[in-house]
Amino acid sequence: MTNKVGVVTDGGADAAPKSPKETLSYEQARDKLAAVVKRLEAGGLTLEQSLELWERGERLAGVCGEWLDGARARLAAAMAKRDDSDQAEAEDAAPF
Repeated sequence: MTNKVGVVTDGGADAAPKSPKETLSYEQARDKLAAVVKRLEAGGLTLEQSLELWERGERLAGVCGEWLDGARARLAAAMAKRDDSDQAEAEDAAPF
């Protein structure tokens, strides 16, 4: 089921709420955000429609931000692991 701003929900009262990141991929959120921006830029909306779209856009931007933050953290961890491995190899190759 989808609520009035397009966020997918399962409708169950006892269901644990899912974060938006769990329900949308980065690419899906980015594409939906681009569509929201395009619709806002086209104009012709009521104030209420514009506000709802703006709020949806803010949520989608947040989802994109979560994905990007996660990607940065993964890259930093991989780079740190590589640097630790390189340092260990250099220490093993020391002549003394």
